[in-house]
Amino acid sequence: MYQVVRKLFFTDCQCAEDASKTYDDLFAKLDTNKDGKVDVSELKAGLAAMGIKTGKGAAQKMVSSGDQDKDDGLDFNEFSNYLKEHEKKLRITFKSLDKNNDGRIDFLEIKQSLADMGMDISKDEAQKILNSIDVDGTMTLDWNEWREHFLFNPATNLQEIIRYWKHSTVLDIGDGLSIPDEFTEEEKTTGMWWKQLSAGAMAGAVSRTGTAPLDRMKVFMQVHSTKSNKISLVGGFKQMLKEGGVASLWRGNGINVLKIAPETAIKFMAYEKFKKMLSSEPGKVKTHERFMAGSLAGATAQTVIYPMEVMKTRLTLRKTGQYTGMSDCAKKILRKEGVKAFYKGYVPNLIGIIPYAGIDLAVYESLKNFWLAHYAKDSANPGILVLLGCGTLSSTCGQLASYPLALIRTRMQAQASLEGSEQMPMNLMVKKILQKEGFFGLYRGILPNFMKVIPAVSISYVVYEHMKSSLGIQK
Repeated sequence: MYQVVRKLFFTDCQCAEDASKTYDDLFAKLDTNKDGKVDVSELKAGLAAMGIKTGKGAAQKMVSSGDQDKDDGLDFNEFSNYLKEHEKKLRITFKSLDKNNDGRIDFLEIKQSLADMGMDISKDEAQKILNSIDVDGTMTLDWNEWREHFLFNPATNLQEIIRYWKHSTVLDIGDGLSIPDEFTEEEKTTGMWWKQLSAGAMAGAVSRTGTAPLDRMKVFMQVHSTKSNKISLVGGFKQMLKEGGVASLWRGNGINVLKIAPETAIKFMAYEKFKKMLSSEPGKVKTHERFMAGSLAGATAQTVIYPMEVMKTRLTLRKTGQYTGMSDCAKKILRKEGVKAFYKGYVPNLIGIIPYAGIDLAVYESLKNFWLAHYAKDSANPGILVLLGCGTLSSTCGQLASYPLALIRTRMQAQASLEGSEQMPMNLMVKKILQKEGFFGLYRGILPNFMKVIPAVSISYVVYEHMKSSLGIQK
């Protein structure tokens, strides 16, 4: 029976009417109880009977992806729409891998494509990938072999191939709330992961240093700007320059850079642990599982490095001569306010991770899918400008949602260092701001915050690319 299906289904020339007829025949064979829909067990049994190999959990994923009315089964329209859409994605991926446009993929093209995505594999490994798909033993893949291998497997099987769309967090914008980077098993075993994290940390350090004056202005406005004491960008910078000179614009940057490495390392290690604990299928992490693991990893990292966050705020706001350095700042806080002071603003900071990471991930996925659906014609590679645009926009949306919590956190961190400042918990501070300044009082300092996004992303990307070359991540 499989040969019949293969002959019908995997032909190069198919008009829409023939394709529809083929879908109809296939659906009829799979719908064994003739109830007008194909459920997971029917799909699994039917494809196995036809000799069509599917990956673990593939039938469930196919039904979940195509099931529009959520009745745990695919009717004919859902079944045919799923296959049509999935085939389009396969065509895009095939074309992006076919470097010389000869209609066939060889192992060198696979090796080159993976190298383009930052995954350096040997010729033998590339041949193994090709052999796993090659049906006719020609050592090349044509469109029919490619489609035959992947059509009855959900798109998640292509994730290791379409690495272009990895949502990388190396595009540093000065906030440690993002979901950690994900690495393949090969990157972990070869040690490539630490090189990528090192490159990202260096990119973040340069990026934060380059945008430090805007970051200081943001913190300055978050703490000091009110309805009665409005601080403009120009006025704020004049005030800073008058009080401490040009060097004062970089106050707090040292510790802001210093905390990148421990935060990145803790977040990565915690993420790997939480992924294993939360993933329903070994080796594969669904979007919601990735979000949960990422949020928990972010919370773990923030808990460990939070005293540095408090010191960063105090050092950023300090007046000339207030502290001689980081150790002096830590000693004075400990002596005057005790250990508890190092965790002021911890609760709003922790709560802020969830809206930031969730919205960042959701917006990025939506933008990616929109681009693939509307603009991906000949290649699944969107180009760096599209990726930077998607990453910047999604991160900005995440910041917009979590900003009020970031403002509350900063004010709580700064409280004791401000003369005559009333010490109050989070809920009372929110009430006070809303009463005295209105809703937009929760967004003080958002202008310099947004102004630093594009230069921060641009700087971190350029530095990251140079670091990748220097560390041998890409040839």
